[in-house]
Amino acid sequence: MKDKDLPLVSIIIPCRNEEKYIGRCLNSIIAQDYPKDKLEVLVVDGRSEDGTREIVKEYTEKCSFIKLLDNPRRATPFAMNKGIKKASGDVIILVNAHSILDKGFLKYNIEYLKKTGADAVGGRLSTINDDSSIIAQSIPLAADSIFGAGGRRYRNRIDEGWVKDTLPYCAYPRKIFNKIGLIDEELIRDQDEEFNYRLLKSGGGIFFTPKIKSHLQIRPSLKKLWRQYFQYGCFKVRVAQKVGAILTWRQLIPAVFVGSLIFTCVISFISKFFLWLFLLIAGSYLFANLGFSLSIVVKKGLKFFPVLPVVFAALHFSYGFGFLKGIWDFVICKKHLKKKIEDVPLTR
Repeated sequence: MKDKDLPLVSIIIPCRNEEKYIGRCLNSIIAQDYPKDKLEVLVVDGRSEDGTREIVKEYTEKCSFIKLLDNPRRATPFAMNKGIKKASGDVIILVNAHSILDKGFLKYNIEYLKKTGADAVGGRLSTINDDSSIIAQSIPLAADSIFGAGGRRYRNRIDEGWVKDTLPYCAYPRKIFNKIGLIDEELIRDQDEEFNYRLLKSGGGIFFTPKIKSHLQIRPSLKKLWRQYFQYGCFKVRVAQKVGAILTWRQLIPAVFVGSLIFTCVISFISKFFLWLFLLIAGSYLFANLGFSLSIVVKKGLKFFPVLPVVFAALHFSYGFGFLKGIWDFVICKKHLKKKIEDVPLTR
């Protein structure tokens, strides 16, 4: 496709307090092998209190296609929708401020939108961490493992084709937002899953190709990782409520595991059977955890062995507890978060 025939692409980046990451994200966009006169980048900042805005302003002075927008309501979905409304592009892509896009990311997105006629296209996502600590280096290894994040196919899939699941950083023709609406502003996390489910339910198609590659700079500490996955688990419940279905059954596994541990532990004080059941569940998990940790250690080095089991446990327990909290908040107590949605920051 000749440059003059390429569509204008708008990349929207919600951010708040991302001074450590936003520059690298923007650099990866600038490095794209896609004509810059066919590119628009909208950084929608949620009133950052660090140096994020100053960094972005420096980029806007050097690159006319990069613009800084203000998000007074701070939270992610408001930033996304403001960017969508302000975007001039024929194709819209929502990107995380922690992301790094491969050089051909835009080229292949546009190529496959045209080739397949899909309503959304996306590709592979891997996690990275530049922090030199063993914990920080262990987190991407665990997150990319089938045991760590439930085996999401976009992490390691090599065959292209149509999918019935969400994909990261999809490219959408603008008409899709006119057809099915904007991002659900109640969902602080997991907005992409709800939006893509809505797209599929409307009869739309999502196409995956491994040629589209991006990387996510994952949280470098167990505390931040715990908070991130706790929120993911919590809002998975709200998404399931909204769409009227569990999007994938693998999402239930951590919650069932954590719930079973809690239940059998409590009942074990009055029943020996449940004590043995608790030990069986805990022992089976420990065995699986150590087994998957060892499989990674064999490839990556013995230094990761003391840490990987802890990282796996942090991923599973945080998500599981978050999901149970979501059941309590949204199903049992029927909490409605709209009144305090702006109190939840973009960063975790």
